Amino acid sequence: MNVLITGAAGNLGSLLARYILKREDDLSLILMQHEKRVPSDLSAAPHAAVRFGDLSQPDTLDRCLSSADVIVHFAGVLFKANPEQFLYDTNVVYFRNLVDAAKRQGVRKIILISFPHVEGPTSRENPATGRLDRVPISVHAKTRLEAEQYLFRHVEQPISLRVGMVYGKGILMIDAAQWLARWKLLCVWRKPTDIHLISKTDFCRATVAAIKQEKAAGVYHIGDEGRDTLQSFLDYACDLWGYSRPRRVPLPLIYLAAGALEFASQRFNIASPLTKDFIDIGRISYYGDTSRFRRELLPRLVYRSIRDGVADMRG
Repeated sequence: MNVLITGAAGNLGSLLARYILKREDDLSLILMQHEKRVPSDLSAAPHAAVRFGDLSQPDTLDRCLSSADVIVHFAGVLFKANPEQFLYDTNVVYFRNLVDAAKRQGVRKIILISFPHVEGPTSRENPATGRLDRVPISVHAKTRLEAEQYLFRHVEQPISLRVGMVYGKGILMIDAAQWLARWKLLCVWRKPTDIHLISKTDFCRATVAAIKQEKAAGVYHIGDEGRDTLQSFLDYACDLWGYSRPRRVPLPLIYLAAGALEFASQRFNIASPLTKDFIDIGRISYYGDTSRFRRELLPRLVYRSIRDGVADMRG
């Protein structure tokens, strides 16, 4: 089976590619490359082929997608100021281009990596259930939901993996939190925010299961069995790293910091590790009903909670 990964040069895309190449001998990879180069260890792998494709240029996609059986879509733009100015293009228009090219090439299954925030605020008592008709708050979530809606209208075997927070060493957001904690700069708002975690190992296992499961289709919420908040997760992570726990600060101060970082990003053309839309999405509690995921894709997790997942946090 030929699996095409968009965003293969990015964080989660390269994580999945390495996992597959190490453990799944019956899968071959097509790694889509645009401006950022695919890491050399992946491009040199015997069961991987790197192909150029620009999601903003539909005429580059047919050749890239040729012979693909399944597409896993990660590609997007993060850490850039004023995401409301570009997310509709990157999350919606470019994804439509991919879906349309896939239809021309006869690709039946597309797996979109999404997140439970597309259903707006959810909780353990009222979890996200796979609805496509909600009105989320952040621009990230609004545009991802629109991509999901297009997927389910136009693809024969659509899959949305709504993934909670992926944790583990090497995950950009986790590594950024560790760096901030090392320098005593890590802060978080005071109000507890429910989050649904998943280890990087189980995230990869879940995605491979979606690729291989012949009848898989629809929305799957990917998360572990823990009962965590953003605050409790960061406290636990800092304890593991040996750093002071993050300070609780008023939410407006965090928005102020995000505004300053976005200004610096625009002024000096550098990445913005925090944006106001990141806070909009991050301060919303989210939790997904994983019953269908556990029944059809992954009955058993390697790490049932963050307390079990210390190995992924450390290496």
